[in-house]
Amino acid sequence: MVDLGSQIAYWDSVGATKTFTHPVNLSWLAGVSRSARVLDYGCGYGRVMAELSEHGFSDVSGVDLSPALIERGRQSRPDLRFAVLESPPDLTHTSASFDVVLLFAVLTCVPDGNAQRALVDELNRVLVPGGLLYVSDVVLQDDERNHSRYAAYAQQFGTPYGVFATDDGAVCRHHDIAELRALLSGFDLVDESRIEVATMNGHRSQAVQLLARKLY
Repeated sequence: MVDLGSQIAYWDSVGATKTFTHPVNLSWLAGVSRSARVLDYGCGYGRVMAELSEHGFSDVSGVDLSPALIERGRQSRPDLRFAVLESPPDLTHTSASFDVVLLFAVLTCVPDGNAQRALVDELNRVLVPGGLLYVSDVVLQDDERNHSRYAAYAQQFGTPYGVFATDDGAVCRHHDIAELRALLSGFDLVDESRIEVATMNGHRSQAVQLLARKLY
């Protein structure tokens, strides 16, 4: 099974050229201070960081396991704070370091359930009590193309239904919405919204965004 660290070769090559598209619902952050400490986990080249910065958030940082994506971000936005994630999911930050953590299209790149839970636990650790975790990810699709590859991959590798390989070599996971809610069961779910996104390979896909608050 693919774990958090084993796809670096993909993200440092073809993955580093991709365009990421999950939108930021700024109304969900309307009550957050513009000086709040914000972490974009799996920030890629900093697209979401840049948008937040442009809307007045002054303390935004990002981490990603791909040095190539981080370098792309530093080249395009040298004003933003990027760091390479050396040992995912572990962060070097102390507990309660952030008021908001964003996790945009990251769980889809972490197919293993245990690895997903370890990641969410680490984000819970670095959030302050009452802090927000904003998740955006892809749900199970209803079309025959996706049904076929979910079933084929599950049969071949014994992975959870929804795991598949892209034509260019990434292993990804689409989620039953109940699985995502269960993953965040240690948080208070504040809001949820279904959206449509363009995938990194240009397909239209159904996705979901969830806003969760760390319990006190």
